[in-house]
Amino acid sequence: MTGSDGPHREPGSDVRAPGSASERAREEEERAVEQALALVGGSGRSDRSGRSGEPASRSRDSRGHRAPRDEDPNAGRSSDTHADRSRAPHAHRSSDSHPHDGRDNDGRDNGGRDNDGRDNDRRDGRATPATDPAPGSEQPPLPDRTLPGDPAKTSPPPPSWDRARAVAARAGRCRPPATIRLALDRALGHVLAEALGALTDLPSFDTSAMDGWAVAGPGPWAFEAGAGLLAGRGPAAALPDGTAVRIATGARVPPETTAVIRSEHAHVDEARGLLHARRSVVTGQDIRPRGQECRSGEQLVPAGTVVTPAVLGLAAAAGYDALPVVPRPRVDILVLGDELLNAGLPHDGLIRDALGPMLGPWLRALGAEVSGARRLGDDAEALRDALTSSDADLIVTTGGTAAGPVDHVHPVLDALGAELLVDGVAVRPGHPMLLARLSADGPYLVGLPGNPLAAVSGLLTLAEPLLAGIAGRPAQDPYRALVHAEVHGHPHDTRLVPVVHRPGRAGGRDHVAPLRYNGPAMLRGIAAADGLAVVPPGGVRSGTEVEILDLPWAPATPWTEGCFT
Repeated sequence: MTGSDGPHREPGSDVRAPGSASERAREEEERAVEQALALVGGSGRSDRSGRSGEPASRSRDSRGHRAPRDEDPNAGRSSDTHADRSRAPHAHRSSDSHPHDGRDNDGRDNGGRDNDGRDNDRRDGRATPATDPAPGSEQPPLPDRTLPGDPAKTSPPPPSWDRARAVAARAGRCRPPATIRLALDRALGHVLAEALGALTDLPSFDTSAMDGWAVAGPGPWAFEAGAGLLAGRGPAAALPDGTAVRIATGARVPPETTAVIRSEHAHVDEARGLLHARRSVVTGQDIRPRGQECRSGEQLVPAGTVVTPAVLGLAAAAGYDALPVVPRPRVDILVLGDELLNAGLPHDGLIRDALGPMLGPWLRALGAEVSGARRLGDDAEALRDALTSSDADLIVTTGGTAAGPVDHVHPVLDALGAELLVDGVAVRPGHPMLLARLSADGPYLVGLPGNPLAAVSGLLTLAEPLLAGIAGRPAQDPYRALVHAEVHGHPHDTRLVPVVHRPGRAGGRDHVAPLRYNGPAMLRGIAAADGLAVVPPGGVRSGTEVEILDLPWAPATPWTEGCFT
């Protein structure tokens, strides 16, 4: 039999299934991803009946229920009894309070409404016995075992993490970015829409690189007392051989000047009116010749460059008053869940909203212009109204992406005729994330799971590459680093694990160390992290290189070595 997490052997069976099942699953994944890529590549709206070009949407069973997906207890999504029937009878639950062994938690990203990190799977009304994972993390799940005849068995598997990011990046680039011109004092953080070319030579005339003396010919040199040549003055007369004149840094060098002698390298004989050099003089020394940095029309920085303070300084030096930039993508945030509190301590089954305060600053750090988070609760009509009235480029929702009784994101998207480009990703935490396009010219929607770390996974998997494409940023080259510690992996999915960079010791290479408290509902680990390690299925051993996703900031506090590692 084949479950949603891949083929496995039934207990007591000695017969191995042929490899065709996994091959078919891989082919189904590839077809689903190619369909999504075709959608975002401008091939037009798909027929939502399931024919040619259909996006990777969820299948429904004979009673209209969605096929099972991961759910999110921290967002208050209820356990879906229909989804439970497709899970393995031995599916475990895990707890945040158990001892830590570095492994990922529940394969369903905690599908129940409990707020203690435990899975809420039930079979015939009985809770599944708990295992004992380590504190600060949870066990990886057992493979799902789809029951015969379950409609979920025919659903295509979710795309891999790499492919989901590729779909999101392509979606962001499907339309040419707009161009606006902003004054230098407003352009910081935007992306250049065009290459920045020099409007003049830099420097535009020969200048002195040091305070000292401009000299002509061999020494010693006669000089006249006085202030000499200062920056900002017009051209001076040519300097005759055997003469010298005082000169300030940045001042225009007189014609026929041989070199500039720094003040500390010169000896002035006031009585005789002669200047002597304490060191040998090389022609052209300490003179910045015209065009040394660039010539007029030369490209200074390419299109797609983020405007930093240094870019602003270079642009000003090259003669710019305003810059052609791409407008920042506009993002609306919709926080779903009746169980969320805006202030105070959790009580009576209510929990604090961790995503509302976190997502705005995080998205701004990714270059977006973000409106204040709106809290909608579990109200399908309010969600529909918010989606249809938004003028943003991207709408980010939190929670409600699973298939529980108050998970309204999928039904509302269906009702609006939205195109599901990504519907679930083979990544832990954050499996039930989604990417949709509300209309051909309307906004995109990234649906994040309600668990905080699962939501971070969704941000970096779907929102970050999508926003980069909308903003015109080129794709970042991935980099890899050694990981010092064994990192357990999910049997079939990618894991994103918070890590911190550590300097090498005794000539060793720099490396990253995985952090504890990396369960889907936890933020303690990511709060101390400066990156996420992309751990392939099956995990990695200590000393293995892994891909690193940088966070847009480093921890402000120098965490001690033993707090989280």
